[in-house]
Amino acid sequence: MLLTITTTAKPATDLGRLLRKHPDRVQAFEQSFGTAWVFYPEAADDRCTAALLLEVDTARLARSHSRLSGDASIKQYVNDRPYAASSLLAVALGKVFSTARSGVSQERPELAAAAMPLEIALPAVPCKGGPELVRDLFEPLGWRVEAEAVPLPGFGTDSRHVRVRLTGEVRLADALSHLYVLLPVLDDAKHYWVDIGEVDKLVRSGGDWLAGHPRRGLITRRYLAHRRSYERAAITRLAELSEAAEAEEEAPVEEEVPSAAEDVEKSLPLHRIRIAAVVEALGAAGAASVLDLGCGSGKLLTALLADARFTRVTGVDVSSRALDLAERELRLDRMPERRRRRLTLIQGSVVYRDKRFAGYDAAVLMEVVEHLDPGRLPAMERVVFGEARPRTVVVTTPNAEYNARYGMEEHQMRHADHRFEWDRARFAEWAAAVAGRYGYRLRIEGVGASDPEAGTPTQMGVFDRD
Repeated sequence: MLLTITTTAKPATDLGRLLRKHPDRVQAFEQSFGTAWVFYPEAADDRCTAALLLEVDTARLARSHSRLSGDASIKQYVNDRPYAASSLLAVALGKVFSTARSGVSQERPELAAAAMPLEIALPAVPCKGGPELVRDLFEPLGWRVEAEAVPLPGFGTDSRHVRVRLTGEVRLADALSHLYVLLPVLDDAKHYWVDIGEVDKLVRSGGDWLAGHPRRGLITRRYLAHRRSYERAAITRLAELSEAAEAEEEAPVEEEVPSAAEDVEKSLPLHRIRIAAVVEALGAAGAASVLDLGCGSGKLLTALLADARFTRVTGVDVSSRALDLAERELRLDRMPERRRRRLTLIQGSVVYRDKRFAGYDAAVLMEVVEHLDPGRLPAMERVVFGEARPRTVVVTTPNAEYNARYGMEEHQMRHADHRFEWDRARFAEWAAAVAGRYGYRLRIEGVGASDPEAGTPTQMGVFDRD
């Protein structure tokens, strides 16, 4: 099976820099089901083409399938998998071009961020839905689509294969993500085991464009192999991602509104004071491994990595865009290897049980709970305090009583995405109830300059268990 990517941007050979595959070499990448080859049929300043050729070992693939499914029929050996661009090509593409898919380039960051003229050709794609479905899936993403049914030799004149050519001005990372998600969708078959981890892959790869796609339901259903529970989880997370993206467009009031009180954060921005307080609480608890839930752009992660006491640091966010920002904020592509080994970034939600959240000394919810609908707080509590159950949990949230010191009107919130903001009594009531239900001791502290009547701008709860 073959995929070619062509650009006429000048110099066109910059395509090799983005793909991190040199045009002068043929490179082989072993896969569990065969070998992927990358080479350049043409490489000039005005036109450059990179080709991904996947040689599928049908015998190896069939033996693996037989062990998992018990199906040892001849159809596992005689099929279109070596010839047509299916989910196997998507897997190879995801691994071989992983750096390009991330949209990060240490050498040419401006090149990775820019759209460029691209032409993508796939000689044969199995498509349950024909050429019309190819147009339905790719045209909303800005592609001009040429798709025609083609008979695949040996599979009859009525084969469901389509020749596809896509052209458009698209960022390379986005183009690769479109292919990674949509090739298995066209085929409506995945040639490997599908589990809950596929939800994370789908949201991470398609989150920036899939939430608003007119065929989102079909894409989600097919990508997740018609597993209804996985589909529901993906749709919910995509909806959360859409809400988070809308919220990011609004600037936080907290950082913009000037203070009317003389003692309001003159020397340091509040977020720095907050981060220092959280780090101090984690250090006092003796935590070595920390889970930052709702890590955003990675400011707390930066502070934790700068402190040698924290040997394992994981950032979690529902937004793939936030994780991309965190990678840039942390300069992940330039980070020393020793520090890089201490860090993990994962996409996930605090309201869904996730086995990856277990095994940490401490978890942090820094300015997170106020972004949740009140009806989802019990789910968050079960996930964090009941399932993940770290030894220490640190929660910070705005103190609504202090808002007047920022010159804000009554009931005005500091951020457009806040669902609520608690006064000190309400926060203490909630925190005490959670501590009692899940067996934690509670300590509440103020963060920031204190006002005799309003208290501090941020309130922090530190939950410890025996």
